[in-house]
Amino acid sequence: QVELVESGGGLVQTGGSLKLSCVASGGIFNSLAMGWFRQSPGKEREFVAAVSWSGGRIEYEDSVKGRFTIYRDNAKNTVNLQMKSLKPADTAVYYCAAEIAGLGTVRADKYDYWGHGTQVTVSS
Repeated sequence: QVELVESGGGLVQTGGSLKLSCVASGGIFNSLAMGWFRQSPGKEREFVAAVSWSGGRIEYEDSVKGRFTIYRDNAKNTVNLQMKSLKPADTAVYYCAAEIAGLGTVRADKYDYWGHGTQVTVSS
């Protein structure tokens, strides 16, 4: 059983930056593909970014390309999401997810474990 714990959310003004972190425990981290998803009120959970178990394959949702960076630190069992140039549309609860032996997919149903989420609010 893999446990994922997110941190780093908060309130930031438009144009600001935040770094989200997700620490994994209970599994072999370097065998897990890791993803970030987000969900805002009244909307379905949507894909944000993912990184393969090796770090060699990375994918982003179009609206965050050039603004968000996903990267993993296998020595610390951590995946981070650096977010810059934040917009009010980025306001959501952000969830970390893990896919066993995966390449990192946009499909939420492919992930095996989920964190409880961290709130990101971007004020205008």
